[in-house]
Amino acid sequence: MNPNWRSFLESSEGTFDGDSAELLNFGDAVGELQCAAERTVVVPLTHLGLIEASGDEAGSFLHNQFTSDINHLVDGKAQHAGWCNAKGRMQASFVAWRQGASYCLCLSADLLEAAQKRLQMFVLRAKVKLTDRTESTAMLGLSGPQAEEALIDAGLPCPAEAMTTATADGSTVIRLDATRFVVVTPTACAPLWQKLTVKARPAGLPAWRWLDIRAAFPLVTLATKEEFVPQMADFEKIGGVSFHKGCYPGQEIVARTQYLGKVKRHLYRLASEQALQTGDPLHSPDNPDQSCGMVMTVAPSPAGGYEALAVVQSNFAANLRLGSLEGPSVTATPVNP
Repeated sequence: MNPNWRSFLESSEGTFDGDSAELLNFGDAVGELQCAAERTVVVPLTHLGLIEASGDEAGSFLHNQFTSDINHLVDGKAQHAGWCNAKGRMQASFVAWRQGASYCLCLSADLLEAAQKRLQMFVLRAKVKLTDRTESTAMLGLSGPQAEEALIDAGLPCPAEAMTTATADGSTVIRLDATRFVVVTPTACAPLWQKLTVKARPAGLPAWRWLDIRAAFPLVTLATKEEFVPQMADFEKIGGVSFHKGCYPGQEIVARTQYLGKVKRHLYRLASEQALQTGDPLHSPDNPDQSCGMVMTVAPSPAGGYEALAVVQSNFAANLRLGSLEGPSVTATPVNP
């Protein structure tokens, strides 16, 4: 992340996990979680990275690589997009939107370098330029009942519908759902931060990850790279897969999985008294020979304990153990019953 942005957050009582970009809290982790559940928070999204794809053929290039229909992504709209390997397993997931003639791709920061490098391999002679914009931008998550008021008071536009965008004075706002927004702005944004924090309480990444879990937002990270076919993470249910577009890496497997109805694993919310980690395997005594799931996203719960999103084999979801057959029990609830 941009060192000046980090220094500003630290001067604002932000606590980081060592040298990493993991912003833990602003001095009151428990209170920040409670606020995320009930009131309005603003969170520096330091766990995310941003790639810009520009050039005359950027749209067609991304359309041929991603699971969603980039050709029909117009200015003012955003959409989920997956990028699969040849076996149909997601090696990254994106929120993508148009920025004039360019395309912005938001993904997990721990995948950015490898994703950009591998995408570049496929550019060949196409008129496409891929640029890492993470250092030159800051991304802020805003959530809660006063989120719209906070945006307006800060002089930012407020998109009216989910997965739409609005841009003003160099900043772009993406509306994720009824109460959640992402603001993408130049890193010199101390005045903007001060305006937003009048109505929104600063909070660390655990609060945003908890909100992601409640919203069933399946972010692929380094720990879960190439583990899931998109339908296992219910990615098609949030518009992240088009079954009417042309070929892309892994398309045959993704389509076959859909039309043959062979998806046995789906997205679940987990509740656990014990700490979990992204990438942790899940087991069931009813299926002792192999694991039956994997944790995607984890956060402490405002109610105590931990919550998570996980991909789980549905017929074993009622009897799950964390880490091994002898591990602690976890409770699983389907995101899409």
